[in-house]
Amino acid sequence: MQRYESAGREVVPVDEEARAEAARRQLSLTKPPGALGMLEEVGNQLSAIAGRCPPPVPVTPWVVVFASDHGVLAEGVSPWPQEVTGQMVRNFARGGAAINVIARTVGASVKVVDIGMATDLPGEVDVVKARVRNGTGNIAREQAMSREEASVALDAGVAVAHELTGGGADLLVTGDMGIGNTTPSAAVIAVLTGSDVAEVTGRGTGIDDDTFSRKLEVVRKALSRATSAGMVRSDGLSVLGQLGGLEIAGIAGLVIGAASRRVPVLIDGVIAAAGALVAASICPAAGGYCIAGHLSVEPGARAALRSLGLRPLLDLSMRLGEGTGAALAVPIVGAAARLLCEMATFESAGVAEV
Repeated sequence: MQRYESAGREVVPVDEEARAEAARRQLSLTKPPGALGMLEEVGNQLSAIAGRCPPPVPVTPWVVVFASDHGVLAEGVSPWPQEVTGQMVRNFARGGAAINVIARTVGASVKVVDIGMATDLPGEVDVVKARVRNGTGNIAREQAMSREEASVALDAGVAVAHELTGGGADLLVTGDMGIGNTTPSAAVIAVLTGSDVAEVTGRGTGIDDDTFSRKLEVVRKALSRATSAGMVRSDGLSVLGQLGGLEIAGIAGLVIGAASRRVPVLIDGVIAAAGALVAASICPAAGGYCIAGHLSVEPGARAALRSLGLRPLLDLSMRLGEGTGAALAVPIVGAAARLLCEMATFESAGVAEV
């Protein structure tokens, strides 16, 4: 049995009784009912995830950035060269990227995982070496990876989740890096949500009209090829193998691994949303452990979150990836838990109720 399958068997549905207990406690706190809006919803979900109310307050968040390259870049879907993936991974390792700055701001640590880069890094670069293959195949012309490789990538994500949670991590944040990765993300989201390609494909790094038109055609071609190759749309592993990125697989594994340890996962942008969809396809109960950190500008993110039943905590018009938008939501999650733990009730504070 693969590690992700074993972890999936350990995932239990979130505790709806604990969620209801949290909702009742919200009504007893010194505020008008519903006055804290989505903070109350997040607090209730954290209780459901933990199976108790009040929930534990996350104090040890980790951002996990999965890095991978993509053969579909050969179709001209991005003006950025493949070498940028490795260059940015070195930047992460040195602490100089946006995610490093934001992580320091919110008190999170960052772990970078080479799950499928096409180029090697110098030995001194501090990354987790979990490379499954040197980038994916060109999904417009061939499958992204074999079913076995997709399984290994899922296992790698589970392994990272278990290592971190075993070391005390109590909130995981999804991150990604890979030039060209919004193209496979759009393809995966189109399949798993049943959406039209035009509804879920965006401009990624800000491509011009000609490149965008080419990108739309490439995604359509990839879906047609994958369907002809026998892709099973209801099978997340089949979709991964035909269309996915290795970082999408790693994120999916991270979600399943965290859920098996009853640890919440903050979902970032469109690549992370694709990974969460895959996780929920493979292990439906894992979706209950996801919290949408923000709403990416990429249209596929909206479709994926809607399919997952997730409401984003922030909408800052961001589209960088790396885990940046989700990391900004870390303090919100902490506050939601702390309010349930520390806020006075009407009775304890001696405040009259209406």
